[in-house]
Amino acid sequence: MLETEDRTALQLLAREELPGLYALARRLAGADAEDLVQEALLRACRSYGSLRDRQAATKWLRVILTNVWRDRLRKGYRDPGEVLVDEEEGFSLYRTLIEEDPAPYSDTLHIDFLGAFSEEDVHLVLQRLPAKYRGPLVLRYVEGFATAEIAEMLELPLGTVLSQLHRGRHRFEREMWSYAEESGLLSELTAAGSGTASAPASGSGPPRGPEGTNAAGGARGVGP
Repeated sequence: MLETEDRTALQLLAREELPGLYALARRLAGADAEDLVQEALLRACRSYGSLRDRQAATKWLRVILTNVWRDRLRKGYRDPGEVLVDEEEGFSLYRTLIEEDPAPYSDTLHIDFLGAFSEEDVHLVLQRLPAKYRGPLVLRYVEGFATAEIAEMLELPLGTVLSQLHRGRHRFEREMWSYAEESGLLSELTAAGSGTASAPASGSGPPRGPEGTNAAGGARGVGP
């Protein structure tokens, strides 16, 4: 049981942090987000009296929620999304965009592709990733935890987390492309690209060379 003062402080903290906690839980666990947040707050209630640095309470709650997710994952671990390492490493979103050219005549193809994704689209792509990749990616690039902190939270060697982040980035790019194909985003991008710029006249403009360069050697305006 918490003292009255601690109980009030925890209630205020929970109200302030609830949107962020739910967002993190949703990225990590999808449909189980509410249960994850509820259990995390219950654990926080049990240990709040021992929290020495109240200024670190925001981070502390996120660590607790991540620990709840990790523990649940281990209890009923299933990972049907495994793929071979060479399949993860072999895909390049940058190279695929240049080869497929879904937005003809665009000078910002990579930015246009990423801009076609809504926040909900990105969430759905994250849910397609195996948990061992999704967790480190969310914690590092959305929540901003250091790699060493993630290793401690997930109880994994630092090298394992670094490997998961590297492979997870490749897998995320591959899933973005697959999602864009399946959801019709590529068709929309193609239509937008064709409608916003006129095609060059026959014989005009430098011909395309390999890897998205023109004959003069200039690269297309595509980010990494």
